[in-house]
Amino acid sequence: MAVTDPIADMLTRIRNANTANHMTVDVPASRVKYAIAQILKDEGFINGVERISEGPQGTLRIALRYGPEKEKIITGLRRISRPGLRVYTPRTAIPRVLGGLGLVIISTPQGIMSGKRARKLGVGGEVLAFVW
Repeated sequence: MAVTDPIADMLTRIRNANTANHMTVDVPASRVKYAIAQILKDEGFINGVERISEGPQGTLRIALRYGPEKEKIITGLRRISRPGLRVYTPRTAIPRVLGGLGLVIISTPQGIMSGKRARKLGVGGEVLAFVW
């Protein structure tokens, strides 16, 4: 089965595993997906990400994070820029998610980063996803 949007596939796998209260989720590996997982880890939405080199592509094993009463840390994931409709933002109009409580992931010329870091560096780019 060919996946036309691998980032949306990754976000859907995380969303589904989170809904089913799984501790980990496996995603086919790529550098972009690893960078997105690292941002989620740095911002505290997941516990960790591990590269497993099995097969030609490899796998990313993402450890999901839950609260002390098994409440979900990630309540929402949304893909913004898609292959059919790319969404770009200048450095002056980087969106805020839930008034700054959420996370925006942006692909910039300096690499994939959070919206907070992009604002600090003064760069815009393609808005990949919102996480809250």
